[in-house]
Amino acid sequence: MSIPILMYHQIGEPNPKGTPYRGLTVHPASFARQMRWMRRLGYRGLSMRDVMPYVRGERQGKVFGITFDDGYRNVHRNAMPVLSELGFTATNYFVARQFDGGNVWDLQKGIPFSALMTVDEMREWAQAGNEVGSHTLDHVHLPEMTPEEARRQIVESKDELEQALGGPVTAFCYPYGDHGPEHRAMVREAGYDNATLTQRGLAAASDDPYGLPRVTVARSTNIIRFLQKCLTRYEDSRRRR
Repeated sequence: MSIPILMYHQIGEPNPKGTPYRGLTVHPASFARQMRWMRRLGYRGLSMRDVMPYVRGERQGKVFGITFDDGYRNVHRNAMPVLSELGFTATNYFVARQFDGGNVWDLQKGIPFSALMTVDEMREWAQAGNEVGSHTLDHVHLPEMTPEEARRQIVESKDELEQALGGPVTAFCYPYGDHGPEHRAMVREAGYDNATLTQRGLAAASDDPYGLPRVTVARSTNIIRFLQKCLTRYEDSRRRR
C-alpha cells in the first residue's frame, strides 16, 4: 500500500509575480478544493502520527498524509478551519526558536517575510487534533553543521517543543530535505517516530520511516494534477532511486 504524504508550506495569497519561491504559497481556495475533493472520493487526510500505522501496513484504508513545513500563521488562519470542517488532521513542522517570528532563513533569497505562529496558536493547532512536529531549532542545513550542532538542533528542538506544547513531539522534517544517514540515526536516537523528506514519491512500508518521501503541492498544481499526484503512481514514476 502506497500513501501520498502531501507537502505544503504557506496557505495564503501568493506573493507578486517574479518573487522567488512564489509557488510554495497555495491559495486558500485551492487548498479547500483539494481537501474537499479527497473527502468526496472517500479519503481521510491524516497527520503523520495518524497515518503512520497505514504507512507501516498495520492498518488499511483510504487515507493520505498532510504536512506543512515551518509553522506559518496563514496555515492556522486558512487551513486549520478546513481541516476541522472535514474531520482531517495534519502535521505542522515548527522551527522551535521562531514562534511569533518569521521565515528569517529565506530573507537572503529575496523571499518576503511571512509570520509564523505564536506558541498559543501552535497550541490551538494541537487542540484541534493536529500534530506538532519539529523542523529543528533554527531551520538549519544539517549537512553544514558539525555533528554536535546537528544533534543539538534535532534533540533540543524536540525538548523545547514538548515543553511549549505540554505533550510528545514524535515527527521530524529535515529542513530543505538536506541530510545524511548520520542525521537519520540522530533523529531515531532522539526518540522521534518518523521523519520526512522533500524527495518525491509515495510512502510505503518498505521505506525507511526516517526518510519518507512526500508529494509537493504548489500554487500551480491544478486539481487534475493534484488528483493525479494523490491517486495514481505519478509521483513514484518520478521518484529518485
